[in-house]
Amino acid sequence: MHAASVIALADSASGYGCMISLPEGGTSFTTIELKSNFLGTAREGGVAVEAKLVHGGKTTQVWDAVVTAEATGKTIALFRCTQMILRPKG
Repeated sequence: MHAASVIALADSASGYGCMISLPEGGTSFTTIELKSNFLGTAREGGVAVEAKLVHGGKTTQVWDAVVTAEATGKTIALFRCTQMILRPKG
């Protein structure tokens, strides 16, 4: 599996989590930093991701995600991102 696909999956899961966890007044977010450690790959079959909120502040959120191969349960990647909470101007 291509590394960029793994990052897209983990970042998307974290982004959806961020959207449903926005603090009061937050309207959206943008990713300000991400990091991924690749521990393996999936040559066939599906993959799964689980994202967890590590820090849910008023201006930032930090998310960890683990991507695994569904057939084996083997960890493919560990991912962490920081999201900046966006608010309306004015």
